[in-house]
Amino acid sequence: MLDPTFFSYVTVMSITPGPNNLLLATSGVNFGLRRTLPMMFGILLGCALQLLFASVALDVLLSGMASMRLPLTVVGCSYLLWLSWKIFRADAPQRRERPRPMTLLGGIAFQAVNPKAWLMVTNVALMYVNSSGVIAVLVGYALLNLPCILLWAALGDRLRTHLLVAWKRQAFNTLMALSLVATTGWMLFEAVQFS
Repeated sequence: MLDPTFFSYVTVMSITPGPNNLLLATSGVNFGLRRTLPMMFGILLGCALQLLFASVALDVLLSGMASMRLPLTVVGCSYLLWLSWKIFRADAPQRRERPRPMTLLGGIAFQAVNPKAWLMVTNVALMYVNSSGVIAVLVGYALLNLPCILLWAALGDRLRTHLLVAWKRQAFNTLMALSLVATTGWMLFEAVQFS
């Protein structure tokens, strides 16, 4: 049986702003909910794979975590800065190719460089797998995470109708890009401070 704190921890970590949720909201605005679903399910599957990996390889992760933190954060933050630029440039008039939402595989792969996702799944593996079992934790995690990330994608989709005017959409994309840059700065600061 899952500890009651599992439900609050996973829900809070899944619903609060972070790279996944900012990208889901932005994709919802720019592409709509239906075209964002593959990315959303990729994020869900990617986090589940991370959780499984962290649960099975916990001893290895714990011994190497301190040395992995800064390099993993730098790689992840570099990717986040590149995504921030892509978000900022979305719908720019000089673009010749039509932008596309992140795919299922892209959503899965993104979790490998998402420091918030690594923090969350490592904590879940540490705190709950031994007492509840990996299958119960994976199922509980998926059931709690899915509505949280769906909410961000749906909110982006609902904003879409309000952002049909090019300058409004650009303002939204700029705000999301700057939010992602701020998140990246915070993660880099934390990683450097604790390394």
